[in-house]
Amino acid sequence: MILALFDFDGTITTREMMPDFVRMAVPRARLRLWGTLLAPWVFGYKAGWVSGSNIRGKIVRAGFSRMPEADYRAAGERFARDVLPRVLRPEAMARIAWHKARGDAIAVVSGGFDVYLSHWCRAQGIDLLCSKLEVVDGVLTGRFDGAQCVREEKARRVRERYVLREFSAVHAYGDTAEDAELLALADESWFRVWPTGEGESPVN
Repeated sequence: MILALFDFDGTITTREMMPDFVRMAVPRARLRLWGTLLAPWVFGYKAGWVSGSNIRGKIVRAGFSRMPEADYRAAGERFARDVLPRVLRPEAMARIAWHKARGDAIAVVSGGFDVYLSHWCRAQGIDLLCSKLEVVDGVLTGRFDGAQCVREEKARRVRERYVLREFSAVHAYGDTAEDAELLALADESWFRVWPTGEGESPVN
């Protein structure tokens, strides 16, 4: 059996989904305020001066601190139902179907939030390793619950969940530098390209 590991944002979807979720979940007045205050950091991220982990931490603190958990979870369910189906890559879904038909184990390994990814992965019958936000007494703290599931944390979570030597091969799919350590786990990896069938040529 093969273990197939998929990044989500930009790999299964056509774009990064955190901005879309923030716009849906965070009240507009707060978005306007913090959008202005965080603009220099966002510019720095786009210019490559600020890391993805750093900007995500700032956005989470600004947007989700003191949000009721019930509101957050309701937004996640709406996002999974109303937004995600419209941004799926056909090539990615075809590859997931290919692995399913073979009986392979499949997991999404993502820096995205469990609050919406859990709904999507459950509907697809796919395992999930991802980032979570901290909740205390029914209110979000504005911090991540544990490490963000990016870079080495992606590889660590996979090794923690699976015994890799028990699989005949590991396939991995990603689209950014934050997937490098995930792709490095694989016997066959694809970076911003999709195989067309059995016998395809992987990146590595």
